[in-house]
Amino acid sequence: MRKMCRAVLVAAFLVAMAVSAFSVHGAAAQLSGKLTVAGSTTVLPINQECARILMERNPDLRISVSGGGSGHGIKAVGAGDIDIGAASRDIKEEEWAKYSDLKPFVIAKDSVAIVVNPKNPVSELTMEEVAKIFAGEINNWKEVGGEDAEIRVITREEGSGTRETFEKFVMRPLQLEITADASVKPSNGEVRATVATDKNAIGYISLGYVDESVKALKIDGVEPTVENVVSGEYPITRNLYLITKGEPEPLEKAFIDFVLSEEGQKIVEELGYIPVQTPATPATPATSATPATPATPTTPATQTPSPAVPTPPTPGYEAIFAVLMLALAALLLFLRGT
Repeated sequence: MRKMCRAVLVAAFLVAMAVSAFSVHGAAAQLSGKLTVAGSTTVLPINQECARILMERNPDLRISVSGGGSGHGIKAVGAGDIDIGAASRDIKEEEWAKYSDLKPFVIAKDSVAIVVNPKNPVSELTMEEVAKIFAGEINNWKEVGGEDAEIRVITREEGSGTRETFEKFVMRPLQLEITADASVKPSNGEVRATVATDKNAIGYISLGYVDESVKALKIDGVEPTVENVVSGEYPITRNLYLITKGEPEPLEKAFIDFVLSEEGQKIVEELGYIPVQTPATPATPATSATPATPATPTTPATQTPSPAVPTPPTPGYEAIFAVLMLALAALLLFLRGT
């Protein structure tokens, strides 16, 4: 009986040692190093949350996330100043010409909502009315069914992906330009904050930034909701990108793969954006130069290899075999002693 107990204790010790060794090996396989991500303030909340989760799981990983706008993100990654650029618009033809090795990956879809202060009685505008307001041709709320008050137009800076999308769908079809009298803000958050505190202001922000502090207007009778964007009823839609310089390095790929994983796409959805089904094939200069009609989120692009979620590995056959051999050795010790 004493020999049996000794053998069991030896077997347990050897198995524990094997499991411990495997755990050390798994920990060593965690992500480590530094990563810098910057660009679109639309994509910023997605990047911040994904970075937070990855750093929690990988103590030796440091991810710096910042905004600056789509133009900044594309320029900075193209120049090699950052690892990953974020953009809420397609890469422009002149950007492709300057940085021909850019690799953009679609990580979500989004829309742009026209927003006013919740105290503003106006709840709906036509697309033409919106364009004329931002062009300065309509400058009093009473002209569109509101109170007798001057309209204060809030817009984004040049290079903003949100501004580019707004101009593409709202201003250019009527060959209009945003008035020079508009107040320019550097981020979605600042536009939202300004409109939230000014009863007579109007602005446009990413759909993912819409909350109770502002009122999103119906456009031609259609509310700017995820469902209406997906169905195509709401006419403004765009892709959100993460961009690398050349093929992504292992750490860059791990971050992009996580955003595109099931868990990452759940984060995208929870933040108010529209998930994509699969990673998209990197865009080409020709595609960017002449943007095609955006596909609905339920129609995936050409698939790339399935994204790998950067979590510690699970036991392989070698580890299982080693544990079994240790257990067998313990059993032989027991048999020899009986």
